[in-house]
Amino acid sequence: MDIGNTVAPKSDQLDYEDFISGPRVFTITGVRQGPSADQPVQIDFEEADRPWRPAKSMRRLLITAWGADASQYVGRKVCLFGDPSVKFGGIEVGGIRVSHLSHIEKTLTVALMARRGQRTPTVVQPLDTPAAPEPLSDDVAGDWVATIQAAESLGELQSVWKDANKQGVAKDARLIAAKDERKTQLDEERREYEETGQ
Repeated sequence: MDIGNTVAPKSDQLDYEDFISGPRVFTITGVRQGPSADQPVQIDFEEADRPWRPAKSMRRLLITAWGADASQYVGRKVCLFGDPSVKFGGIEVGGIRVSHLSHIEKTLTVALMARRGQRTPTVVQPLDTPAAPEPLSDDVAGDWVATIQAAESLGELQSVWKDANKQGVAKDARLIAAKDERKTQLDEERREYEETGQ
């Protein structure tokens, strides 16, 4: 039995206590304005129901690694861990640090402010990024497009698209266009039937 979730803090954000059981890898789904001047940024994750509000040092690290355009962060991965040595008001209270990032080609070392007038090198390792899938050949894409166009109902179209997602081909622009076109056609056919009864 994993009792780690029994000590999770009651908070509206990820906290040091969330990482007592060890590091965790997250996929970024969005970056938003934070609730205050002290916490101006919050990052949403696919794997968590609460956001991460990175401290200034971690924001500087992200900017160094990925640039300042946070819209580019979506889909990228970050490994976070709890660092018990993080201080607040001179007292060790623990904090959240970054250990690995996707979309960096090699180990990154960033000098971050540890305390006033003193910088400490922080090392971030690359997090393996899955290779981009090979593009579909014209023949394979053509077969999928034909199957999509042959769908005789919205339910059948949804089933075909579910299969496309399972097989990892649903991001192909040709399939997406065919799906959208067939959905529009089926919607129009349904409206016409409802209006005329034929």
